[in-house]
Amino acid sequence: MELRMTTTFPSISISTERLVLRPFEDADVPALAEMMNDELTTAWTTAPHPYTEQDAEAWVRRTAPAERTEGRGIVFAVTEFLTQRLVGITRLQNTDWRILATEAAYITAPWARGEGYATESMLAVAQWLFRDQKFERLEIRTAADNTASQQVAQKIGCISEGVLRNAWIARIRTDDGWADTRTDLIVWSLLPEDLDGVADQMADAGYSSFADWN
Repeated sequence: MELRMTTTFPSISISTERLVLRPFEDADVPALAEMMNDELTTAWTTAPHPYTEQDAEAWVRRTAPAERTEGRGIVFAVTEFLTQRLVGITRLQNTDWRILATEAAYITAPWARGEGYATESMLAVAQWLFRDQKFERLEIRTAADNTASQQVAQKIGCISEGVLRNAWIARIRTDDGWADTRTDLIVWSLLPEDLDGVADQMADAGYSSFADWN
């Protein structure tokens, strides 16, 4: 049997022309709580609802850092470069260090939608993951009706691999509040060679560059 040591991602920040992806800080707690109480975020994630500042503090101080230190992945707070405002989350999770594969998830704050931030941050993370960390596969799973998330996967060059039937529980608003509902998941994958030309195509479409991390 092959034995291997637990591996972790480095603690880093990634910068694009518009964004800084960095570890979460205590100052992010109020904006994080507000973002996670948004209806679309509630519908498509498993986050507690209502999402309190205590939930946000637990995420910032314990849950997000542990994702990296315990080898499962890494969590980035996505912030605007000019304003330092929190505009989203980009996360790598369920990492397999033997086959060098991981799963990505992302959330965009309601006040930042329509700016292409999820696409920009995901492409930056994918480039870092493949070029610097030498990974071989990135996977994204999107709920069947979550078209915004699917568009992000398509824009960064992901290939749709199939459907996991009845594999996720989303939430819908009812007269009595929120209720669980089962849904399919669409599986997307991105390999290093899939990135060829994607950054140039996005630059032609008006997106920023994605080159720097430290």
